[in-house]
Amino acid sequence: MNLIQPTPEQQVHIRKTFNEDVNTRDRDLEAIKEWLRKEPHLPDTWDDCRIMTFLRGCNFSLEKTKRKLDMYFTMRAAIPEFFADRDITRPELQEILKLMRTVVMPGVTADGKRVTVAGATASDFETPDIANFMKIVLMIGDFRLKAEQVGVAGDIYVLDASVALLKHFLKVSPTIVKKFFVCIQEAYPVKVKEVHVINATPFVDFIIKWVSPFLKEKIRKRIHVHPDLDSLFKVVPKDMVPEEFGGTAGKVQGYMDMWIQALKDEAAWFKEQESVKADESRRPGKPTSHEELFGLDGSFKQLTID
Repeated sequence: MNLIQPTPEQQVHIRKTFNEDVNTRDRDLEAIKEWLRKEPHLPDTWDDCRIMTFLRGCNFSLEKTKRKLDMYFTMRAAIPEFFADRDITRPELQEILKLMRTVVMPGVTADGKRVTVAGATASDFETPDIANFMKIVLMIGDFRLKAEQVGVAGDIYVLDASVALLKHFLKVSPTIVKKFFVCIQEAYPVKVKEVHVINATPFVDFIIKWVSPFLKEKIRKRIHVHPDLDSLFKVVPKDMVPEEFGGTAGKVQGYMDMWIQALKDEAAWFKEQESVKADESRRPGKPTSHEELFGLDGSFKQLTID
């Protein structure tokens, strides 16, 4: 999967957004690599490109980058349901791929943002294990850590809510949802700029309320539910969205096929990375506990379905 990189002109804007100084970024990179070498519980070697993506995602704050990287490797150890057995050819993952229409589009918007669309090929299907969907999403996220060679100004998400049915929702564990959002928000250098929901029903309002406690306030404020596609395309470029989502960027399956092939091509890397994670037995001071990361099971706010 070849992601189109921002133009040199866009990169100037993006670097200002990241607080990235081309004269000092290599020094910052070396500082993080040296820090990793000194932390006994963390992997001491990781490729430069991925570390640079973390630096950009943390606006070149060394302390924020260290916290984010520590959490990233910690999550890899704490959530095996997301980070183990990441072979895209496994039957349980193939089952998900047949249902999902979730892709990161290869281009960037005029202001340097990347668009991701998420939906399903149908709505009335047997509910699969949502952890496997989350696993694929995080595999794509890990691929992007290297593929975003110069960084983007942020991410725009277009979510097709027609798949949001009560029968699927009732089989979703709050625990796994909380793990996913903690992981995305605390362990990945993602800049969520906009979340756009289309094909919403009244039930979607309930789901947003149910999910909101797991989201940071700034992300909650960036969720927009659209009454129609005209509303969406006032703020999201139509040529950046596949036809199945109302856009003009071609069929979604073509992009899906490219992403699936990219994940297949990275099979050896994904296998190798299963051992690249934090070792809590070697963490200086007190090991990080599951409760510290995710809270107590059963502590989620309950909402009543009308």
